Amino acid sequence: MLQIWQLNECAIKDVVEKLEEPKPPYTTVASIFNKLEQKGYLTKWRFGNVKVFKPLISESAYKRHFLSGVVQSYFDNSYKELVSFFAKEQKITREDLTEIIRLIEKGQE
Repeated sequence: MLQIWQLNECAIKDVVEKLEEPKPPYTTVASIFNKLEQKGYLTKWRFGNVKVFKPLISESAYKRHFLSGVVQSYFDNSYKELVSFFAKEQKITREDLTEIIRLIEKGQE
């Protein structure tokens, strides 16, 4: 999805070309595109004999949806558990936590 958002409108080959080596097979990327379309994240139309895709969901909406699923599935639907996990794994610093608290308090104003 990151590549698709950057390009906005693209064919599968456009995304394959932007990927780093070793590039996945075209058919693998096409399969991902089809799944994203089935989930309602992409729309497509034909331009000649090329399928052109465009995102139907913004990056921020996708992140919210994706992260909600991760929190629900792996952290007992608790964002506190998510943050606690990263703190225990030392993936988040005290300064990061202070900044998160500041953002939460600012959002409640």
